[in-house]
Amino acid sequence: MAPSLFSLFQIKSIILKNRIVVSPMCQYSAEDGFANDWHMVHLGARAIGGAALIMQEATAVSPEGRISPGDLGIWSDEHMEKYKQITTFILQQNAFPGIQLAHAGRKASVSAPWQGNRKLVPEEGGWRTVAPSPLPYHDNEALLPLEMDREAISKVIDDFREAARRARESGYKVLEIHGAHGYLLHQFLSPLCNKRTDEYGGSFENRIRLLLEVIDAVHLEWPGDLPLFVRISGTDWAEGGWNVDESVELAKILKENGVDVIDCSSGGAVSHQKIPVGPNYQVPIAERVKTEAHICTAAVGLITEAQQAEDIIKEGKADLVFFAREALRDPNIALTFAHELHADVIWPKQYERAELKD
Repeated sequence: MAPSLFSLFQIKSIILKNRIVVSPMCQYSAEDGFANDWHMVHLGARAIGGAALIMQEATAVSPEGRISPGDLGIWSDEHMEKYKQITTFILQQNAFPGIQLAHAGRKASVSAPWQGNRKLVPEEGGWRTVAPSPLPYHDNEALLPLEMDREAISKVIDDFREAARRARESGYKVLEIHGAHGYLLHQFLSPLCNKRTDEYGGSFENRIRLLLEVIDAVHLEWPGDLPLFVRISGTDWAEGGWNVDESVELAKILKENGVDVIDCSSGGAVSHQKIPVGPNYQVPIAERVKTEAHICTAAVGLITEAQQAEDIIKEGKADLVFFAREALRDPNIALTFAHELHADVIWPKQYERAELKD
């Protein structure tokens, strides 16, 4: 019997050849939001390596929505030329190209990890960040984020809509809205970041409002027969923060609003979080959301071994497994796992002579 990890999975009009997804991972290698050959080779190599779905890194819907000056962007039609090359190549490898649309909010304007991952001020090429409330992520930040007014909120919604159009026209087949890791949409969800007293703050219904409005806007441009994912932080891992109970309720509402998969991560909202990191530490979130909200889920986080991923799918804890650092360590992760699990998969013709055999 074929391993569950290598079973087909249909989401709307696309059929994934296995349950392995390359997670969106920032490369901090763009200039003015433009992709280059690094992104082409990075994403293309993982498509050659056998994963069914290749998710492009958090791609900013506006310049101020970038995490760092090196982030990819999709706020201009001019960004699309390289993206079309990337999506075309991925599709040629019998894989699907996906894109994660994002706005970093108060966690924007930081340097790349190898440059210290520190807040950049305007004199260093940084910019003033925006947020639901004027609260910094770190207490020692020189500039507080600007509290968003209704005009700023409307702009974000429009930016996501236009980004979805460009994603569609660029050839992406899966779109994911980034509502996790303490970035803007998560900032609105979490009562630790959102202290607003208007219709976007306070109650659960108010805190989820912006995410739902973004999804409504995206539906205007994203084809109804292509999958829509939302990445959430299932819990803030901090007292008084967003929690798994709220994630389950949100997932039920997202399903009613045309979302197909909940990509279940966690944390990132506040710097004082206490995350019990370990193998499979976020899998129970994916399992609970899947079971209680009756929606497909993806598991992510310290999943590094073939049998570990196989068990998650076989035991019904999630429908997909996202790989981040393990996919950096091994671009051919799906081919490697297929060998370990004795799955019969098709290798690229150019690589067949190197196929692993027992």
